[in-house]
Amino acid sequence: MLENYAFPGGMMIGTDSHTVNAGGLGMIAIGVGGADAVDVMAGMPWELKFPKLIGIKLTGKLSGWASAKDVILKVAGILTVKGGTGAIVEYFGEGAESISCTGKGTICNMGAEIGATTSVFGYDQKMREYLIGTNRENVAKLADEVADYLNGDSEVYANPEKYFDQVIEINLSELEPHINGPFTPDLATPISEFSKAVEKNGWPQKLDVGLIGSCTNSSYEDITRAASIAKQAIDKKLKVHSEYTVTPGSELVRFTVERDGFLDIFEKIGGVVLANACGPCIGQWARHNADKEEKNSIMTSFNRNFAKRNDGNPNTYGFVASPEITTAFSVAGDLAFNPLTDYLINEDGEKVKLEEPQGIEFPVKGFDVEDNGYQAPAEDGSRIEVNVAPDSERLQLLTPFTAWNGEDIKGLNLLIKAKGKCTTDHISMAGPWLRYRGHLDNISNNLLIGALNYFNDKTNSIKNQITEEYLAVPDSARTYKTKGSVSIIVGDENYGEGSSREHAAMEPRNMGVKAVLVKSFARIHETNLKKQGVLALTFTDKNDYEKILEDDTFDILGLTDFTPGKNLQLVINHKNGTKDQINVTHSYNWSQIEWFKAGSALNLIRLQNE
Repeated sequence: MLENYAFPGGMMIGTDSHTVNAGGLGMIAIGVGGADAVDVMAGMPWELKFPKLIGIKLTGKLSGWASAKDVILKVAGILTVKGGTGAIVEYFGEGAESISCTGKGTICNMGAEIGATTSVFGYDQKMREYLIGTNRENVAKLADEVADYLNGDSEVYANPEKYFDQVIEINLSELEPHINGPFTPDLATPISEFSKAVEKNGWPQKLDVGLIGSCTNSSYEDITRAASIAKQAIDKKLKVHSEYTVTPGSELVRFTVERDGFLDIFEKIGGVVLANACGPCIGQWARHNADKEEKNSIMTSFNRNFAKRNDGNPNTYGFVASPEITTAFSVAGDLAFNPLTDYLINEDGEKVKLEEPQGIEFPVKGFDVEDNGYQAPAEDGSRIEVNVAPDSERLQLLTPFTAWNGEDIKGLNLLIKAKGKCTTDHISMAGPWLRYRGHLDNISNNLLIGALNYFNDKTNSIKNQITEEYLAVPDSARTYKTKGSVSIIVGDENYGEGSSREHAAMEPRNMGVKAVLVKSFARIHETNLKKQGVLALTFTDKNDYEKILEDDTFDILGLTDFTPGKNLQLVINHKNGTKDQINVTHSYNWSQIEWFKAGSALNLIRLQNE
C-alpha cells in the first residue's frame, strides 16, 4: 500500500514530532530522534516496522465555527493517544478535498498526539493552490504531472474496509467544535457538552489565559479567523476577560499578518504577540504566579496539554481548541460559555452575540518577509572547530557512553516505578530547562521530576536503596552513579509519548540507567532509548507491572544470546529474599542490537568509520 503514498521527493524524516505537518502537502513525513537523522546523514539506513493503515473518510464540508482543528480533536477522542501507534493515518473523501492545505497540515501535525507514525492527505487542488501561493509553482507543475500517483487508487477509496486496517468516517457538515483536555489531548468534548463537563468534573470555570498560534495553528487562515473574533470584540464593545497571547509559527506568517493589520487587532484587545518560537507550548513565557501552583484553567490552540507542560504548575488545567474558539473563550473568560449559542454583556450593558469566524486562506497581497531567519551552512565544514569553555553552564562536549561489557546486567536498583501518563515532558521538562539542552549533565537535573511515583503518588520523591531516604529523582540517580551502581526505570502504558525530545533518552543513560521496562512505548522514545544504548523492554504480561516493589533490585538475563524476537528474562529480587522471574520482550532487530553492544548508535558509527 505504501506505493499509494509515493511522492516525487520520496519520504522525509525530521528531528521533531511535528515533522508530520508535511502530510498536509501529501508527504510521507515522519518524526524521529536526532540520532536517527544522524544515522541517515552518515549514510546508514533508517528502519521502521511496516505500519498498519488507518483510513479516515471525510464527507460533507466544514462551516461556521468548526475548523480543521476540530477534525483531529474528534479523531483524538476516537483513537486516544495510543490508538494510532504503529499506523499511518490517511484522510480521504470529498471532505478532505475541501479542507485548506494549512488545515490539512494542522490535522497531520496533531496526528502525533494519537501516536501515529504519520498522517497524510492525497494531492489535490488545495495543495496545488498553496504551492502556487507560496511561490512553488514549479513543484505544483511536477505534482500535477503525476497527480494520479499522489493518491490512492479509486478502488481503495470506494471500498476502504478492504484495504485499511481500520476505517473511521466523519461528516464535516455535522462536526461540532471540540475542546480537549485537561491533562491529555484525547479527552474530547463537543462544545455543546463542555459547560456540563466543566461543572461535573469541577474544572476551574474561570479562564485565566488564552493562547493561540504555535506550529500547529498559526497559518494565515488561522490568524485571520481568530482576528475576526477579536475584531468583533472591539466592534461590539466587549471587554476581554482573559490574558491573551499570539505565537506566530514563522517569520513569513508574522510579517505578513503584521503587514495586513491583524496583529494590531490582537493588541487592541490586550493581546501580547510573542516571538516566532515554541514559546508557551513548552513553557517559555512569562506565566504569572505559576510557582504558587494554584488551580487554574488555560486554553490553547497547541498540540499538547500534559500536566506542567505549559507552565510547570501541576494544577494548571490545560484545554486544547481551535484558535477561534480559544479567542472566543478568552473574550468571555468563562469555560461555561458557548460562543455558538450564548450572549455576552458589553460595556454599554447590552446583550451581544459573537458571529461565526471568517478567515482568509491566502493573503490578497501575497506572502511577504524581509528576513526569514535562514542561515545556510558553510560550504565546507571540515575545518570548523567547536570550542566550548570548560566552565560553561550551557554547553558541554559529549563523552561517549561506555560499551556493553558482554555480560548479563545484574544488581539494578529501581530508580522509579512511574504511574500513569509519563510523557517526554515528565521525563525531561522543557521551559527554563531548555537553556541547558547543550549541557547533558546540567539538564539531567530535571530527569523524571514530573513522573508520578507509584508508591507514594508524589512527583520527584523516590526511595533511594542506598541511603533508604526519599530523594529527588536526579539526586537518587546521582547517588547510584557515584557509588558505581546502575538502575532501571519501570513505566506504564505509552511511555514517552509527546515530543520527540532526545534528552529524555540521553539523560537516563547519562545518569546510569541501563534499562527501561514498561507496559508499552511511544514509538519515537523507544527508538531514542535504543540509540543511546539503553535497553528498551516491555512486559510480556502487563500484569507483571504489579509485581515490582519499592525495594526491589533486578537482574536482566539472556543478553549473551540477545536475538531479535527472543525474550529476555528479568529476575525481580525482593527485599524479603524471595524472587520473581518474568519474561520481558523487546523489538530490537540485528542492527539495533549492535547499537546496544557498542554502547550507542553514535559509538557504532565511530567504530565503522575509524
